[in-house]
Amino acid sequence: MADLTHIDNQGRVRMVDVTEKKPSRRTAVAQAVVHMTEETFQRIAAGTVSKGNVLETARIAGVMAAKKTADLIPMCHPLNLTHVQVDFFPDASSHAIRIEGTARILDQTGVEMEALTAVSVAALTLYDMCKAIDKSMTITDLCLLKKTGGKSGTFVRENATP
Repeated sequence: MADLTHIDNQGRVRMVDVTEKKPSRRTAVAQAVVHMTEETFQRIAAGTVSKGNVLETARIAGVMAAKKTADLIPMCHPLNLTHVQVDFFPDASSHAIRIEGTARILDQTGVEMEALTAVSVAALTLYDMCKAIDKSMTITDLCLLKKTGGKSGTFVRENATP
């Protein structure tokens, strides 16, 4: 169990101690993709969803979620995020919206979970706002695209959904 950082020598769950780690600039970029019907896609694009501006509401939800990650994921450290951004990339040909979230920090631990939480909650918010017109929506391709900083250095996912 020595390789599992969230397990102590007795097999008990623990938060990793980052006290002795030096702070470094860290960035993480994650994505999720929401697939929907053509009608739903067009209504989002036209701004005619009855609940309001879907993408701006999802953007706010994603940023708020990133700031609450430690409240949702048991072993995550509470972080003082320096930047969170949520962007949308609509694809009319596939009736899908790719959501990309970036989280940045100058700290002792990474921000991958914050970026992943941001896009997850943004996708769920998009679903929530449109479920009355399209219950068949699916959320796919949730993954880390890139991370920089920290002891493990840079990671860039190969063959990610563009």
